[in-house]
Amino acid sequence: MNIRTTVEADLDTIHALIDQQSVNTVTRQRYDDFIADGTYRNDWTWVAEENGEIQALAIWWGPPNHDHPFSIDGLYYAGDGDPVPVWTALIEHTVKALPEPPEYHFFLSNDWRDHADGVAELEQRKRAAVAAGLTEVTERLRYEWKPEYGLPPRSTRLRFEPADDEAFVDVFRRVSEGSLDASTARAVARLGVDGAAREELEMYMSMPGERSWWRLAYDDGGKLIGFAIPSANGGGPVVGYLGVLAEHRGHRYSDDLLAEITHLLAETGAEQIRADTDFGNVPMARSFERLGYRNFAVRLVLSFPS
Repeated sequence: MNIRTTVEADLDTIHALIDQQSVNTVTRQRYDDFIADGTYRNDWTWVAEENGEIQALAIWWGPPNHDHPFSIDGLYYAGDGDPVPVWTALIEHTVKALPEPPEYHFFLSNDWRDHADGVAELEQRKRAAVAAGLTEVTERLRYEWKPEYGLPPRSTRLRFEPADDEAFVDVFRRVSEGSLDASTARAVARLGVDGAAREELEMYMSMPGERSWWRLAYDDGGKLIGFAIPSANGGGPVVGYLGVLAEHRGHRYSDDLLAEITHLLAETGAEQIRADTDFGNVPMARSFERLGYRNFAVRLVLSFPS
Protein backbone atom coordinates (compact mmCIF):
# COMPACT_ATOMS: atom_id res chain seq x y z
CA MET A 1 0.00 0.00 0.00
CA ASN A 2 1.26 3.44 -0.96
CA ILE A 3 0.14 6.56 0.94
CA ARG A 4 0.55 9.95 -0.69
CA THR A 5 -0.98 13.41 -0.86
CA THR A 6 -3.32 14.19 -3.73
CA VAL A 7 -2.68 16.01 -7.00
CA GLU A 8 -5.05 17.79 -9.39
CA ALA A 9 -5.30 14.67 -11.55
CA ASP A 10 -7.05 12.89 -8.63
CA LEU A 11 -10.01 15.28 -8.68
CA ASP A 12 -12.46 13.01 -10.52
CA THR A 13 -11.76 10.13 -8.12
CA ILE A 14 -12.06 12.46 -5.10
CA HIS A 15 -15.42 13.74 -6.38
CA ALA A 16 -16.69 10.18 -6.88
CA LEU A 17 -15.68 9.18 -3.36
CA ILE A 18 -17.18 12.34 -1.83
CA ASP A 19 -20.51 11.42 -3.40
CA GLN A 20 -20.53 8.44 -1.00
CA GLN A 21 -21.55 10.75 1.82
CA SER A 22 -22.40 8.39 4.68
CA VAL A 23 -21.58 10.28 7.91
CA ASN A 24 -19.13 12.51 6.07
CA THR A 25 -20.26 16.12 5.71
CA VAL A 26 -18.04 17.05 2.76
CA THR A 27 -20.01 17.71 -0.41
CA ARG A 28 -18.57 18.20 -3.88
CA GLN A 29 -19.38 21.92 -3.72
CA ARG A 30 -17.85 22.28 -0.25
CA TYR A 31 -14.71 20.48 -1.37
CA ASP A 32 -14.28 22.68 -4.44
CA ASP A 33 -14.97 25.87 -2.49
CA PHE A 34 -12.59 24.93 0.31
CA ILE A 35 -9.83 23.89 -2.12
CA ALA A 36 -10.21 27.33 -3.70
CA ASP A 37 -9.91 29.24 -0.41
CA GLY A 38 -7.16 27.08 1.15
CA THR A 39 -9.27 25.43 3.86
CA TYR A 40 -8.65 22.13 2.07
CA ARG A 41 -5.43 21.55 0.13
CA ASN A 42 -3.99 18.80 -2.00
CA ASP A 43 -1.08 18.50 0.42
CA TRP A 44 -3.58 18.16 3.32
CA THR A 45 -5.49 15.35 1.57
CA TRP A 46 -4.11 11.81 1.63
CA VAL A 47 -4.94 8.68 -0.37
CA ALA A 48 -3.98 5.04 -0.01
CA GLU A 49 -3.23 3.23 -3.28
CA GLU A 50 -2.97 -0.42 -4.27
CA ASN A 51 -1.43 -1.17 -7.68
CA GLY A 52 -1.87 2.48 -8.67
CA GLU A 53 -5.59 2.54 -7.78
CA ILE A 54 -6.93 4.79 -5.01
CA GLN A 55 -8.52 2.64 -2.29
CA ALA A 56 -9.09 5.19 0.48
CA LEU A 57 -9.18 8.95 0.99
CA ALA A 58 -8.75 11.19 4.04
CA ILE A 59 -9.73 14.87 3.77
CA TRP A 60 -8.30 17.19 6.42
CA TRP A 61 -9.39 20.73 7.35
CA GLY A 62 -7.38 23.71 8.55
CA PRO A 63 -7.45 27.53 8.56
CA PRO A 64 -6.31 28.98 5.23
CA ASN A 65 -3.39 30.89 6.76
CA HIS A 66 -1.93 27.90 8.66
CA ASP A 67 0.80 25.55 7.50
CA HIS A 68 -0.85 22.36 8.76
CA PRO A 69 -4.39 20.98 9.12
CA PHE A 70 -6.28 20.70 12.43
CA SER A 71 -8.87 17.97 11.93
CA ILE A 72 -10.21 15.19 9.74
CA ASP A 73 -13.31 16.16 7.77
CA GLY A 74 -13.99 12.83 6.06
CA LEU A 75 -12.79 9.27 5.46
CA TYR A 76 -13.77 7.40 2.28
CA TYR A 77 -13.19 3.88 0.96
CA ALA A 78 -13.31 2.47 -2.56
CA GLY A 79 -11.95 -1.00 -1.93
CA ASP A 80 -13.49 -4.30 -0.84
CA GLY A 81 -13.38 -5.65 2.69
CA ASP A 82 -12.74 -3.86 5.98
CA PRO A 83 -11.80 -0.18 5.56
CA VAL A 84 -10.66 0.26 9.18
CA PRO A 85 -7.00 -0.86 8.78
CA VAL A 86 -6.52 1.38 5.73
CA TRP A 87 -8.13 4.39 7.43
CA THR A 88 -6.00 3.78 10.51
CA ALA A 89 -2.86 3.75 8.38
CA LEU A 90 -3.92 6.99 6.66
CA ILE A 91 -4.49 8.73 9.99
CA GLU A 92 -1.25 7.44 11.53
CA HIS A 93 0.71 8.51 8.47
CA THR A 94 -0.67 12.05 8.63
CA VAL A 95 -0.35 12.45 12.40
CA LYS A 96 3.39 11.83 12.16
CA ALA A 97 3.72 14.92 9.95
CA LEU A 98 1.71 17.27 12.20
CA PRO A 99 3.25 19.49 14.91
CA GLU A 100 0.26 19.16 17.27
CA PRO A 101 -2.37 16.49 17.97
CA PRO A 102 -5.28 16.66 15.49
CA GLU A 103 -8.97 15.89 16.00
CA TYR A 104 -11.73 14.17 14.04
CA HIS A 105 -15.10 15.95 13.89
CA PHE A 106 -18.44 14.35 13.01
CA PHE A 107 -21.44 16.61 12.36
CA LEU A 108 -24.58 14.67 13.22
CA SER A 109 -28.32 15.13 13.61
CA ASN A 110 -29.79 15.10 17.11
CA ASP A 111 -31.39 11.71 16.42
CA TRP A 112 -28.30 10.10 14.89
CA ARG A 113 -28.39 7.18 17.33
CA ASP A 114 -31.79 6.15 15.92
CA HIS A 115 -30.33 5.42 12.45
CA ALA A 116 -28.61 2.04 12.39
CA ASP A 117 -26.82 2.53 9.05
CA GLY A 118 -25.34 5.84 10.16
CA VAL A 119 -24.28 4.41 13.52
CA ALA A 120 -22.48 1.55 11.74
CA GLU A 121 -20.66 3.96 9.40
CA LEU A 122 -19.69 6.14 12.34
CA GLU A 123 -18.44 3.17 14.37
CA GLN A 124 -16.11 2.06 11.57
CA ARG A 125 -14.52 5.50 11.44
CA LYS A 126 -14.30 5.71 15.22
CA ARG A 127 -12.51 2.34 15.29
CA ALA A 128 -9.92 3.64 12.84
CA ALA A 129 -9.43 6.87 14.76
CA VAL A 130 -9.18 5.10 18.13
CA ALA A 131 -6.64 2.64 16.70
CA ALA A 132 -4.58 5.65 15.60
CA GLY A 133 -4.70 7.10 19.13
CA LEU A 134 -7.73 9.45 19.06
CA THR A 135 -9.36 7.78 22.05
CA GLU A 136 -11.03 10.73 23.79
CA VAL A 137 -14.65 11.37 22.77
CA THR A 138 -16.45 14.69 23.38
CA GLU A 139 -20.06 15.25 22.41
CA ARG A 140 -20.97 18.86 21.71
CA LEU A 141 -24.41 20.41 21.33
CA ARG A 142 -24.80 22.69 18.31
CA TYR A 143 -26.97 25.79 18.66
CA GLU A 144 -28.14 28.46 16.23
CA TRP A 145 -29.84 31.83 16.39
CA LYS A 146 -31.85 33.41 13.56
CA PRO A 147 -33.45 36.87 13.41
CA GLU A 148 -36.94 35.39 13.58
CA TYR A 149 -36.12 33.99 17.02
CA GLY A 150 -35.83 37.57 18.32
CA LEU A 151 -32.87 39.43 19.81
CA PRO A 152 -32.25 38.81 23.51
CA PRO A 153 -32.16 41.87 25.82
CA ARG A 154 -28.77 43.54 25.86
CA SER A 155 -26.95 43.65 29.21
CA THR A 156 -27.66 46.55 31.54
CA ARG A 157 -25.15 45.51 34.22
CA LEU A 158 -22.01 45.14 32.12
CA ARG A 159 -20.15 47.49 29.82
CA PHE A 160 -18.08 46.19 26.92
CA GLU A 161 -14.77 47.59 25.70
CA PRO A 162 -12.15 46.60 23.12
CA ALA A 163 -8.67 45.61 24.32
CA ASP A 164 -5.25 44.65 22.99
CA ASP A 165 -4.00 41.12 22.38
CA GLU A 166 -2.16 40.76 25.71
CA ALA A 167 -5.33 41.64 27.61
CA PHE A 168 -7.10 38.79 25.84
CA VAL A 169 -4.22 36.39 26.54
CA ASP A 170 -4.68 37.28 30.21
CA VAL A 171 -8.41 36.56 30.22
CA PHE A 172 -7.90 33.34 28.27
CA ARG A 173 -5.54 32.29 31.08
CA ARG A 174 -7.97 33.28 33.82
CA VAL A 175 -11.11 31.67 32.40
CA SER A 176 -9.30 28.36 31.86
CA GLU A 177 -9.42 27.86 35.64
CA GLY A 178 -12.21 25.40 36.33
CA SER A 179 -13.45 25.54 32.73
CA LEU A 180 -16.03 22.88 31.77
CA ASP A 181 -14.85 22.98 28.15
CA ALA A 182 -13.01 19.77 27.23
CA SER A 183 -10.87 21.32 24.49
CA THR A 184 -9.66 24.01 26.91
CA ALA A 185 -8.68 21.34 29.43
CA ARG A 186 -6.82 19.37 26.74
CA ALA A 187 -4.93 22.46 25.59
CA VAL A 188 -3.90 23.35 29.15
CA ALA A 189 -2.72 19.78 29.78
CA ARG A 190 -0.69 19.85 26.56
CA LEU A 191 0.74 23.38 26.61
CA GLY A 192 0.27 24.78 30.10
CA VAL A 193 -2.01 27.71 30.94
CA ASP A 194 0.04 30.38 29.15
CA GLY A 195 0.71 28.26 26.07
CA ALA A 196 -2.97 27.33 25.78
CA ALA A 197 -3.99 31.00 26.10
CA ARG A 198 -1.63 32.06 23.33
CA GLU A 199 -2.78 29.21 21.10
CA GLU A 200 -6.41 30.35 21.62
CA LEU A 201 -5.46 33.90 20.64
CA GLU A 202 -3.69 32.71 17.50
CA MET A 203 -6.59 30.46 16.52
CA TYR A 204 -9.26 33.17 16.90
CA MET A 205 -7.04 35.69 15.13
CA SER A 206 -6.89 33.28 12.19
CA MET A 207 -10.67 33.11 11.80
CA PRO A 208 -12.55 35.28 9.26
CA GLY A 209 -14.33 37.26 12.02
CA GLU A 210 -13.15 40.83 12.60
CA ARG A 211 -10.66 41.34 15.43
CA SER A 212 -12.36 44.68 16.15
CA TRP A 213 -15.47 42.83 17.36
CA TRP A 214 -13.75 41.40 20.46
CA ARG A 215 -14.77 42.86 23.85
CA LEU A 216 -13.85 42.69 27.53
CA ALA A 217 -16.77 42.99 29.96
CA TYR A 218 -16.73 45.08 33.17
CA ASP A 219 -19.31 45.62 35.91
CA ASP A 220 -20.44 49.02 37.22
CA GLY A 221 -17.57 49.04 39.70
CA GLY A 222 -14.97 48.51 36.97
CA LYS A 223 -14.22 44.87 37.81
CA LEU A 224 -13.32 42.65 34.87
CA ILE A 225 -16.03 40.00 34.61
CA GLY A 226 -15.19 38.19 31.38
CA PHE A 227 -14.94 38.54 27.63
CA ALA A 228 -16.91 38.06 24.43
CA ILE A 229 -15.54 37.10 21.01
CA PRO A 230 -18.03 37.27 18.14
CA SER A 231 -16.44 35.69 15.09
CA ALA A 232 -17.03 33.79 11.86
CA ASN A 233 -15.84 30.66 10.13
CA GLY A 234 -16.26 29.31 6.62
CA GLY A 235 -19.95 28.72 7.29
CA GLY A 236 -20.73 32.22 8.53
CA PRO A 237 -21.08 34.07 11.87
CA VAL A 238 -20.35 32.14 15.07
CA VAL A 239 -20.16 32.63 18.80
CA GLY A 240 -16.39 32.34 18.86
CA TYR A 241 -15.72 32.28 22.58
CA LEU A 242 -17.14 33.74 25.74
CA GLY A 243 -15.82 33.30 29.24
CA VAL A 244 -16.52 34.41 32.79
CA LEU A 245 -13.66 34.72 35.28
CA ALA A 246 -13.80 31.98 37.92
CA GLU A 247 -14.50 34.38 40.79
CA HIS A 248 -17.59 35.77 39.05
CA ARG A 249 -19.29 32.54 38.00
CA GLY A 250 -22.73 31.62 39.25
CA HIS A 251 -24.41 34.95 38.39
CA ARG A 252 -25.50 34.15 34.82
CA TYR A 253 -23.00 36.58 33.33
CA SER A 254 -22.77 34.19 30.38
CA ASP A 255 -26.21 35.49 29.38
CA ASP A 256 -24.87 39.06 29.23
CA LEU A 257 -21.85 38.00 27.17
CA LEU A 258 -23.91 35.90 24.78
CA ALA A 259 -26.44 38.70 24.33
CA GLU A 260 -23.65 41.13 23.43
CA ILE A 261 -22.16 38.70 20.90
CA THR A 262 -25.59 38.16 19.37
CA HIS A 263 -26.26 41.89 19.03
CA LEU A 264 -22.81 42.63 17.59
CA LEU A 265 -23.18 39.93 14.94
CA ALA A 266 -26.79 40.89 14.18
CA GLU A 267 -25.60 44.46 13.59
CA THR A 268 -23.30 43.12 10.84
CA GLY A 269 -26.35 41.63 9.11
CA ALA A 270 -26.00 38.05 10.34
CA GLU A 271 -28.92 35.89 9.22
CA GLN A 272 -27.73 32.97 11.30
CA ILE A 273 -25.34 32.59 14.24
CA ARG A 274 -24.04 29.19 15.27
CA ALA A 275 -22.28 27.93 18.38
CA ASP A 276 -21.20 24.70 20.10
CA THR A 277 -20.88 23.76 23.74
CA ASP A 278 -19.86 20.49 25.38
CA PHE A 279 -22.71 18.19 26.37
CA GLY A 280 -21.44 18.35 29.96
CA ASN A 281 -21.31 22.15 30.07
CA VAL A 282 -24.86 22.45 31.38
CA PRO A 283 -24.61 26.14 32.46
CA MET A 284 -23.63 27.22 28.95
CA ALA A 285 -26.32 25.08 27.31
CA ARG A 286 -28.93 26.65 29.54
CA SER A 287 -27.63 30.11 28.67
CA PHE A 288 -28.07 29.41 24.96
CA GLU A 289 -31.60 28.23 25.58
CA ARG A 290 -32.53 31.21 27.77
CA LEU A 291 -31.35 33.59 25.05
CA GLY A 292 -33.39 31.97 22.31
CA TYR A 293 -30.77 29.80 20.62
CA ARG A 294 -32.05 26.43 19.41
CA ASN A 295 -30.21 23.11 19.49
CA PHE A 296 -30.19 21.81 15.90
CA ALA A 297 -27.44 19.17 15.79
CA VAL A 298 -24.56 17.40 17.53
CA ARG A 299 -20.80 17.51 16.92
CA LEU A 300 -18.81 14.45 17.99
CA VAL A 301 -15.09 15.14 18.48
CA LEU A 302 -12.42 12.44 18.70
CA SER A 303 -9.08 13.60 20.04
CA PHE A 304 -5.86 12.38 21.59
CA PRO A 305 -6.06 12.07 25.39
CA SER A 306 -4.81 15.03 27.40
